[in-house]
Amino acid sequence: MKLLNRLAVGRYGWIILGSGLLALNLLLSMSHFRIDLTKEKRYTLSEPTHRMLKNLKDKVNITVFLDGDMPAGFKKLKGSTSDMLSSFKNDAGANLRFRFSRPGEGLTDSTKEMFFDSLSRMGLNPTNVKAQKKEGQGSEEQLIFPGALVSYKDRTVGIDFLQGQSNVDGLNSLNNAEALLEYKLAHAIEQIIQDTVPVVGYLIGNGEPFDERITDLIENTIRPNYGFRFIPIDSVSSIPEQFSALFIVKPLHRFDDRQKLKIDQYVMHGGKVIWMLDNLYASLDSLQRSEGQFIAFDMGLNLEDQLFRYGVRINPDLLQDVECDKIPSVVGMVGGKPQIQIVPWPYFPLLRNPGEHPISKNLDYVVAKFPQSMDTVKAPGIRKTVLLSSSSTSRILNAPARVEWASVRNEEDLKTFTKPFVPVAILLEGRFNSPFANRISSAMSDSMSNVYHRPFLPQSEKENKMIVISDGDIALNEVPKNERPLPMGMNLYTKQQYANREFLLNAVEYLVDPSGILETRGKDYTLRLLDKKKVEEEKAFWQLINIGLPILLVILSVMAYQAWRKRKYGRP
Repeated sequence: MKLLNRLAVGRYGWIILGSGLLALNLLLSMSHFRIDLTKEKRYTLSEPTHRMLKNLKDKVNITVFLDGDMPAGFKKLKGSTSDMLSSFKNDAGANLRFRFSRPGEGLTDSTKEMFFDSLSRMGLNPTNVKAQKKEGQGSEEQLIFPGALVSYKDRTVGIDFLQGQSNVDGLNSLNNAEALLEYKLAHAIEQIIQDTVPVVGYLIGNGEPFDERITDLIENTIRPNYGFRFIPIDSVSSIPEQFSALFIVKPLHRFDDRQKLKIDQYVMHGGKVIWMLDNLYASLDSLQRSEGQFIAFDMGLNLEDQLFRYGVRINPDLLQDVECDKIPSVVGMVGGKPQIQIVPWPYFPLLRNPGEHPISKNLDYVVAKFPQSMDTVKAPGIRKTVLLSSSSTSRILNAPARVEWASVRNEEDLKTFTKPFVPVAILLEGRFNSPFANRISSAMSDSMSNVYHRPFLPQSEKENKMIVISDGDIALNEVPKNERPLPMGMNLYTKQQYANREFLLNAVEYLVDPSGILETRGKDYTLRLLDKKKVEEEKAFWQLINIGLPILLVILSVMAYQAWRKRKYGRP
């Protein structure tokens, strides 16, 4: 206090004091420091992110395309992105640089169109919004690319902040995008700095799709992120250990014991499997060829005992849901011509995340086609987590399950949708027990050890993971006639795209990536919205508090300081 007083009464005191405060402010502005007081710890980086950033070996450059005049929601997203990248830079230091840019600024129309096209090819999808011009000039439509490019050495990847979010729920989608910022940025950096990537296999040999229906799964989902190979199950003596994960997608033919043993021992030796199975056969094509209805029949895949041993059962039924995708249907006749409308169809339910697991949290709906219900069964040491389920208004059609155009005819039918949250995708974790334990002969066990150099294991060597999904169509894309295949999860008629691709990408990453970056998807950003009625009623009061109170405090502080000086230094 004495020092401040000497500065205040000295000839150059106020200049010295002001210069000191300015220097302190500049010093503090050069460092990024904050205390996270939020309940959900939204501003605290996870340990896997800290570890990855501190171990960067070379410079990572990030260009964020959120700049210029934008609606308030996107400006908020820009601020959150800037804060997140500043936190990243605290850990990475000089090895991370970022900037904000307005895409296409300063380019000619033709060059801008080419630039926008290149961004789209890298996965940055534009959002058309209305932005306010100068006051009194109305608004204009503009394209915003809510994403970023991450560059490392000679590699570049794109991030779409809104990928996997609904395009109809703007406020909540932007909030989810903020919650996923750390994951998407950290995952992109981790992906681009890796010199080697895990290899993922796609099993064929039992009628699995091997045509344009898997174009998006192979070309746009797996190959950009992982190594990829097809695995003909009858052409290999065992599934090689070099495959970190294995897709089994919508098989049509029965698995024999020899094939099942290969899959089982792949699991026992540490291999990860994503099962996407249909217990009953049902398809929209079959319905279109029939007279408006048909009976879904058992596929007879012969996998029930194996999955049961691992801890899950797919039931021989069909799941319907009030929350569902839409298809064109004849709703009447006018002048002898059928009237077709796009209507909800409960056989195509929209699945949601029933819990907090990072694979499916903060995702838009995942669309399924003719899924079945699932149950978990007793399996010692196996943890089961439901990743996707129906809504609170669903029902189950037990075998023999009838598929028909008009399965819901009236209000009374709607009252039967009372089954809540039926599981469709389940994660299994733990040490799996082989269904072939105590069944395989000693000669076969010796043969496996000597010929294939892989001993038979009755139980997995260490903790393992697998995901079982009771729908084989989740991973498939539509193929319009005489057109290119659509993205996975896109409705052929409405062009609405759901989060099937994002769900499968998260599933593979959780199975094969030991870094734990996916854990950051579990963050919550709570929307603490103001009460509009109270805001209107108390607007003047809070404006007065926010504007007048700081001014009053400054005046009172000056008066108190002057009174103290007068009392101490004034003449008696």
